[in-house]
Amino acid sequence: MYEDIFIPDTDRIIIDLHNMEKDEALFYLEKAIDTATDNIKEIVVIHGYRKGQAIMNAVRKEFIHKRIEKKIIPFNQGITLIYLKPVEK
Repeated sequence: MYEDIFIPDTDRIIIDLHNMEKDEALFYLEKAIDTATDNIKEIVVIHGYRKGQAIMNAVRKEFIHKRIEKKIIPFNQGITLIYLKPVEK
């Protein structure tokens, strides 16, 4: 778990889903994972939580993808950390 905090910025994608509809947000998140290269190990999903929780709940509870290794909910409730498996060849 502690190795996760040492991921360099070059191996991380940050995606901001604020002000999107739920379906639109999930589309962009899926596209980000689909196009992420093998060096990308973490996606920081910024979804917010004060103006409604539809996107937050969708990302944390509904969204699945074959590359997702795990999802982490940090102390900042406005983000979710998604850790990726390597690209299957």
